[in-house]
Amino acid sequence: MSKPLWTSADIAKATGGEASHDFTVSGLSIDTRTIEAGDLFVPLKDIRDGHDFIPMAMEKGAGGTLSENPLSSNAVIVKDSLQALRDLAKKGVERSQALRIGVTGSVGKTSVKEALAHMFSAFGKTHKSLKSYNNHWGVPLTMARMPEETEFGVFEMGMNHAGELTDLSQLLRPDIALITTVADAHLAHFENVEAIADAKAEIIEGLGEGGTVILNADNPYTDRIKAKAGGKKVITFGHGDDCDVTIVTSQTHEHGSNTRLRIEAQQIDVTLLVPGEHWVMNGAACIAVAYAAGVNLRKAAMALRGVRAEQGRGEIHTLKLDGKTITLIDEAYNANPTSMRAAINVLGLKPGRRIAVLGDMAELGKDELSMHAALTEPLEAAGVSRVIVVGECMRALKGALPQPLRGAWARDWDMALNALKDEVKDGDVVLVKGSNSVGLGKLVAALKEGTA
Repeated sequence: MSKPLWTSADIAKATGGEASHDFTVSGLSIDTRTIEAGDLFVPLKDIRDGHDFIPMAMEKGAGGTLSENPLSSNAVIVKDSLQALRDLAKKGVERSQALRIGVTGSVGKTSVKEALAHMFSAFGKTHKSLKSYNNHWGVPLTMARMPEETEFGVFEMGMNHAGELTDLSQLLRPDIALITTVADAHLAHFENVEAIADAKAEIIEGLGEGGTVILNADNPYTDRIKAKAGGKKVITFGHGDDCDVTIVTSQTHEHGSNTRLRIEAQQIDVTLLVPGEHWVMNGAACIAVAYAAGVNLRKAAMALRGVRAEQGRGEIHTLKLDGKTITLIDEAYNANPTSMRAAINVLGLKPGRRIAVLGDMAELGKDELSMHAALTEPLEAAGVSRVIVVGECMRALKGALPQPLRGAWARDWDMALNALKDEVKDGDVVLVKGSNSVGLGKLVAALKEGTA
């Protein structure tokens, strides 16, 4: 029988709470829709008070719950449920000898987090953030879920305001901090990209003793971030000869990429089965983390061959739409100008007639319309035949496109789906990408489920 994740006594000790009964839990959940039998339910307060869902959580088989109110069921009574989660998170990482890796960046942090977790699984028991659980409750939830025997912990850390990464980094205290890149995402909340770079640099503030910062040397803001590293060790990756992890050569194709890296006197070849120029950099970032961790680099590179694109982040499907066979590139999870260009580049690698269904990019601030219109250049370079645009900001792109590329404008995913049906031909390759708020994930789901 496997060791429980937490006992009620351990939970009470970590949180300063009081256990109503003796019990054990095998996981943690903040959502009764996805709770599993044996989980500890953590009732957080947001639009709704999670305490209202405690009875439902217990009915679904929760092993116990935190609660700010007295309960007769299996519970640990605490003063503040979010603070209790944070306290449990601290104890969760303190009791483990795991190497902790924090991953942030304007683009690619979820994909790189998944790739790192896959890579480190070749070396030992690895724990990672689920989905994009990277905010003020997602990071502590992942920390508190980490089994004591974990050897490598990979934690995604996000932000859209200054100060958020300082808090998360000081909570996690990572041994290795990776910033994938800095780009023009969340500009609605920042004065400029320099301010975004400063906010990303906050991940350094929680670095443990002897910690290492890993930076993308191809990014123009790296020197700015490096200046904030203090006495921390810095490892860089990129195309320059002065990088610690240098990309010597790379070739990309429709199925992936082949890259040769130089680290000190070693040459490391990395083959990835995920297409796109951005994955060359992702692979180099992963090897840089392996270098910092002191693991065998050739074994790390071999493990990366098993990485695959995630749902909403480049996953590719062959399916039928109105009796026509199409290739779908699912990039529907989120979007900013940098990730849009990367996804359009992948579309350009695919043979066949190319259609892009592009939704609004959110949180770009005062220059949002010009940023949407600027996608014309990569779309033309990728040889895209038709572009269907979704949302008010994407009107700017439609107006900037050459007439032959202009497809329909749609107000929502359902209208875009009908426009796609009118456009699509047998053998087409279709890219679907937009900010999560646009809801293009529903369009992808309809295509995958065959309900379109």
